[in-house]
Amino acid sequence: MARADKAAAVAEIADEFRNSSAAVLTEYRGLTVAQLQELRRSLGANAHYAVVKNTLTKLAAKDAGYEQLTELLVGPSAIAFVKGDPVLAAKGLRDFAKAHPMLVIKGGLLDGRPLTPDEFKKLADLESREVLLAKLAGAMLASLSGAASLFQAPLSQMARLAEALRQKAAEDPSILRGGAGTPAPAATETPAAAPVAQATVETDATDAPAAEAAVETDATDAPVEAAADPAAAATEASTGESTEG
Repeated sequence: MARADKAAAVAEIADEFRNSSAAVLTEYRGLTVAQLQELRRSLGANAHYAVVKNTLTKLAAKDAGYEQLTELLVGPSAIAFVKGDPVLAAKGLRDFAKAHPMLVIKGGLLDGRPLTPDEFKKLADLESREVLLAKLAGAMLASLSGAASLFQAPLSQMARLAEALRQKAAEDPSILRGGAGTPAPAATETPAAAPVAQATVETDATDAPAAEAAVETDATDAPVEAAADPAAAATEASTGESTEG
């Protein structure tokens, strides 16, 4: 390969590293061309699976800032450059490796961070972006439904209150003008003290016969005194006559 062609190949691989959300390094020793084509079809548009030369790929990794990948570039190497959902790509590679054990996953990158084979397996066990979005949408709908019920409760209470006010106004239209439906001022309740005054009058009236009875008793006693006076007068008269004789 000419020097210019090598430089172009290195630049292309470096751009693939920079523009991919994930990159998975594999060893495809023993796989046939047909099997590699099957693997590419299983990944679809979500990832680009390319067979690479280790020497050029090491230069590209250094150029892109991923020098730690150089130690993984041993033996027949192929890289899955992921442009879509890394979880879907990881699931596709995992399932293919189960059916074709000759495919060895050696590690890679995820959002610029090194990825070990064990971390790759954990990534493949995660739910895909579509599933997570569907669950998130369901949770949001449930929250909105709950919020709607909370908002509807006060509205229904206001509706019942308005209906009760309408029925009351139909029975007594003056309630809308502050008429019969308006409580009377506290000052109008003072006449309740009138029975006390009335009771006082009744007490005075009750005491009046006692006073009249006292007057009558005095009047009755007066004749007794009057009757006693004539007797005294007769005695005095007899005494006078005896003296004169």
